[in-house]
Amino acid sequence: MKRRTKMLTSALALAGATAMPLAAAAQTPPNVMVMAWNIDAISTFDPAQVGEVVTVELLVNACDRLMEYDPEDETNVVPGLAESYEVSEDGTTITFTIREGLTFPSGNPATAQEMMWSLHRVLNIGLGAAAALTEYGFSAENAAERITAPDDRTLVMQFDQPYPTSLLLQAIAAYPVAIMLDRDTILENEVNDDLGNQYLATHTECVGPYRLERWNPGEVVILERNDDYWGEAPGMQTILVRHVAEAGTQRLMLTSGDIDIARDLTPEDIADVSAMDNIEVVTTMKPQLTYLALNNEFGPFTDPRARLALRYLLDYEAMGNSFLRNIGVIRQSPVQLGAFGALTEEEGRPFSLDIERARELLAEAGVEEGTSISLILGTHPYSMPIGQHFQENAAAAGLNVSVERMANAQLFSRIRGREFEMGVMSWQTSVGDAHGMASRQIYNPDNAAEAQLTQYPSWRSAYFSEEYNQRVMDALLEPDADTREEMYHQLQLDQMQEGPQVFMFQTTQNVAHRAELQGWNAHGFKAFYNQVTK
Repeated sequence: MKRRTKMLTSALALAGATAMPLAAAAQTPPNVMVMAWNIDAISTFDPAQVGEVVTVELLVNACDRLMEYDPEDETNVVPGLAESYEVSEDGTTITFTIREGLTFPSGNPATAQEMMWSLHRVLNIGLGAAAALTEYGFSAENAAERITAPDDRTLVMQFDQPYPTSLLLQAIAAYPVAIMLDRDTILENEVNDDLGNQYLATHTECVGPYRLERWNPGEVVILERNDDYWGEAPGMQTILVRHVAEAGTQRLMLTSGDIDIARDLTPEDIADVSAMDNIEVVTTMKPQLTYLALNNEFGPFTDPRARLALRYLLDYEAMGNSFLRNIGVIRQSPVQLGAFGALTEEEGRPFSLDIERARELLAEAGVEEGTSISLILGTHPYSMPIGQHFQENAAAAGLNVSVERMANAQLFSRIRGREFEMGVMSWQTSVGDAHGMASRQIYNPDNAAEAQLTQYPSWRSAYFSEEYNQRVMDALLEPDADTREEMYHQLQLDQMQEGPQVFMFQTTQNVAHRAELQGWNAHGFKAFYNQVTK
């Protein structure tokens, strides 16, 4: 306990070092991983509510899930809180065996009963993350019957359809909804029957290698090691994440030794620091697509021809060779490269800049010359260059586009509330299957405003098509793999012509770290803080 207090004191002092001249800052402590990252998107750490990429990464490094992604193979999941699982012959039931002897940091036992309660809680609260369960047939009404724990080591999930098992293990068992929560501690801190939603905004009451020690919005996140963790102890006592929005500041902090890791460097920064002897750069492809989100209730965008026109107002080649260099690859399909069912890289980028073609389509859609459109975007280094690039080309096609920059948390709030016309957004799936993107970007179970399906980009954009909903479900349940793959191929080709968003690129993750930090390992679905040492 004394050691933890000492290290936390050092971490808190380091977190406050932004007020000091960078040159005066000391080398980072040997048992603390210090990372600079734009973390202004964080709004809560409640597994029933999180959806932002940054929050999910931090949360799944603090808390174990039923299954975990294999550190060496992102297409494979391995045992986590569950040491094994069995699938019924008809493919509709998965039975997990929970590890014996698990405890929460409070000392309370962690059993299948708490896992069952945690899953029920996600459905009962009914916030964004519930979509990970409701899309596979679960609801607050049927949870007690379909998600059960007949004893302390057995969790049974009964599905309404024989979905692909590999997909379920990724989409549910290895997703934050499958984090086991300390029911007794959470209910002791319940406010107005909220099932701990307010409490979990700033706490992690889970089984895992770390716990959330502190979150100061817009400043810092601190994770502290759980000394009684059941698994192998992580190498770092403390993970300290400093909110640094500007790439230039991150670079200066990295090269001067004030941080161990920089997460948001520009393409130019990446090229420069890659040549330094004391800096290493690790690049991985992420299952994340960046796109122009279009509100399909906004006048011009109700017509698919107008949406198609916007795809011709981007010079993808120029973007890829300039401000997207080293941070992404052009991708115009709604399914990421590397997923089952994805189009090839060439098939997934049929568009190029064509102002005249855009003008023709806008005219066919009845969009008048001089129509005004508002584009909102966040603080990522590439966001404003995209906005300015699109604004210039749109003007040449007769559109008057205004661009407004805001904090990422504000951007997400606007998009989730359908309070926008266009926005620069990204969406990362949790599965290596075309259904991961199709189920969120195309499928929309309920387009009503009161449905508040905020974790469906399709709902945010007010896009609803019964035809495409059915095609997504048909592809999901198709038993023949080759046929299923072809169904996804055609789905992407059709959506690129008439879908609700303008997809631009698939993100690559560049992590620049100092050479003395060892063991950084990440792939598209997780970064493994527990493997880091100095």
